Amino acid sequence: MSPQISIILLSSLATGTIITMTSHHWLMAWIGLEVNTLAIIPIISATNNPRATKAATKYFLTQASASAMILFSSMINAWQTGTWDITNLSSEPSHILLTMALAMKLGLVPTHFWLPEVLQGSTMTTALIIVTWQKLAPMALIYLTINNLSTIVLISLGLLSSIIGGWGGLNQTQTRKIMAFSSITHLGWMTAISTIMTNIMILNLVIYLIMTTALFHSLILSKSKTIQDTTTAWTLSPTLTTMMMILLLSLGGLPPLTGFMPKWLILEELIIQNLIPAATTLAMSALLSLFFYLRLAYTTTLTLSPNTIQTKFKWRFKLKPITSLMMTSSTISIFLLPLTPLMLL
Repeated sequence: MSPQISIILLSSLATGTIITMTSHHWLMAWIGLEVNTLAIIPIISATNNPRATKAATKYFLTQASASAMILFSSMINAWQTGTWDITNLSSEPSHILLTMALAMKLGLVPTHFWLPEVLQGSTMTTALIIVTWQKLAPMALIYLTINNLSTIVLISLGLLSSIIGGWGGLNQTQTRKIMAFSSITHLGWMTAISTIMTNIMILNLVIYLIMTTALFHSLILSKSKTIQDTTTAWTLSPTLTTMMMILLLSLGGLPPLTGFMPKWLILEELIIQNLIPAATTLAMSALLSLFFYLRLAYTTTLTLSPNTIQTKFKWRFKLKPITSLMMTSSTISIFLLPLTPLMLL
């Protein structure tokens, strides 16, 4: 893909998300989502192979269906109330349609099946865009309409997503699919807390974006597409593999790393609201996802795999320079926990 086309597509991608996040009219929000979807499709299918085309087709069908449901939801609301204002969503059918559409957009259970498949058919960089930037517009719509959505439904979706996301990642060997299930789990935590405290949801989203960006950069630099690839990453850069291990533990939510902060705050708030069963379920589901993070950390750093003579090692011929974005995101992903009191003000 030529640089000019890449710039146009990435600009359209950013513009679509920004239009949705800043709009107060349902049609403008829908237009932003459509621009965003149409910009990412050529990026996914840029590599000329059947798997990329299949991934782009699946992504288009799910996102187009979700956008159509958002449009139907807003039309029903406008028909019954006479207003297109996003914050004034008072029709019951509109609530149901919008919740289903946003769950499909984000990849929440039970509409999560497209996410691992689309990520597996994309390149690592495209997968990074899908699990980070593409989550901003639907999360903005949840934030704007949170007073009108059902608390019970959102908490149920969050609990299901955290359980199925942890369970689904247990037997995966592809790092992109593991990151897809990791994304489902994290979005489940955000959805569960969204109706109770939106500022914790936003904090969780920001930390999730930073940690996922840092880990994807590490996977891109070490060219680790499978768990087997991570076993030989130490030959490329021992420092990088150590950083990957700490990032994986941070994603798993272990103290004293940054990833512990949102889990701690969410569980604390759920207990304050007397939602003890929900807090217990979320805490238990965190153990499932912690297992596959620990498995990746173990193969990356803590063991040498029994390699045969034919095993290809990664030699340091063309090591890409570690970018300032990776340095910044990795540092924040590790050392942010002591600043928790400042973020709660």
